[in-house]
Amino acid sequence: MFLNFFSELRQAKVPVTLKEYLMLIEALDRDVIDKSVDDFYYLSRAALVKDERNLDKFDRVFSHVFKGLEKLQDASVVDVPAEWLKALSDRFLTDEEKAQIEAMGGFDKLMEMLAERMRQQKEEGEDGDGKEPGKRGGQGKDGSSPFGANGFHPEGIRIGQDKGRHGKAVKVWDKREYKNLDDTVELGTRNIKVALRRLRKFARTGAPDELDIDGSIKETANKGYLDLVLRPERRNTIKVLLFFDIGGSMDGHIKLCEELFSAAKTEFKTMEFFYFHNCLYESVWKDNRRRNVEKIDTWDVLHKYGRDYKVIFVGDATMSPYEITYPGGSVEHWNEEAGAIWVDRVTKIYDSVVWLNPTGERHWDYTPSIGVVRQLMNDRMYPLTIEGLDKAMRELVR
Repeated sequence: MFLNFFSELRQAKVPVTLKEYLMLIEALDRDVIDKSVDDFYYLSRAALVKDERNLDKFDRVFSHVFKGLEKLQDASVVDVPAEWLKALSDRFLTDEEKAQIEAMGGFDKLMEMLAERMRQQKEEGEDGDGKEPGKRGGQGKDGSSPFGANGFHPEGIRIGQDKGRHGKAVKVWDKREYKNLDDTVELGTRNIKVALRRLRKFARTGAPDELDIDGSIKETANKGYLDLVLRPERRNTIKVLLFFDIGGSMDGHIKLCEELFSAAKTEFKTMEFFYFHNCLYESVWKDNRRRNVEKIDTWDVLHKYGRDYKVIFVGDATMSPYEITYPGGSVEHWNEEAGAIWVDRVTKIYDSVVWLNPTGERHWDYTPSIGVVRQLMNDRMYPLTIEGLDKAMRELVR
């Protein structure tokens, strides 16, 4: 069964390796979990899934292999361990309801009846008067049989119903409905941090204030007495320059931009940020509350921060094309030079430049200004999704 599980994961395009599979088998051999389906689910997911994008695929395969949800409609006999039902009934059923079950012959009899009625249901259908198998109130719906949907029996087993009415069905045999977790979903702070970690280049710089354990052991062994060795902390040396579009149509993306900003501050020790509106012009600012009195010349920014910086623009690029291509096109002030000239200067000064767009990629072709900015960026515009951010980071480290 485990080998079949591994094979079906590979067929579902979940990138599991033989090493991960053997690690899972070793964990089972060492009894690191209790013998329960739930514990095995979490163990196997931790061992085999290394990317959040594959969680939904993993859940589907797991349900198919170990729970048989996909094959329920074709099954002639439903195998539900009686001890599961009894354990749950002890927790949720009243003494009166337990007595009703015992009057039927107990849990073993209940399971035999389920298998028999499943066979009859397949032959006779669901409609009826509610007294015989296959009738409404029998194995069908709305009756007092322990099998079916919307019924009243205390030991109900729900089949083919999207929700319960009384909350006392012991085992729910509904086909699970999945909410896909894939490359197109918007990011949260945690996912952003994971994606930004591709943009790393570590080096040990600064004062020696970190204990070098290996070096201390070596020097102590060589000298015959304790000799502590210190070394500089290992830091990410990547330098990032962030330009955020703010205001107007970007108001709907504030939360996402805040998450990106928070994640970037955590991941990059050397990071500078500036704001602009719609398109980059001759000035930017650091404080939106004082942007009219404390502006910074864009030329000063480009001269101050060297070519080794990685430049990231964040904006929806949604505006009139005139705001990009013509002098005086800005809606807030008279710009002497077109915004396209300033964007072009950035791409020529810095080798690594990308544009992150929080607008869904499927909408880009309907906004002419997005096409203009993509052309200025040499098509280095990426959607602000898991996949898009991953591609942008790959471009910056290329």
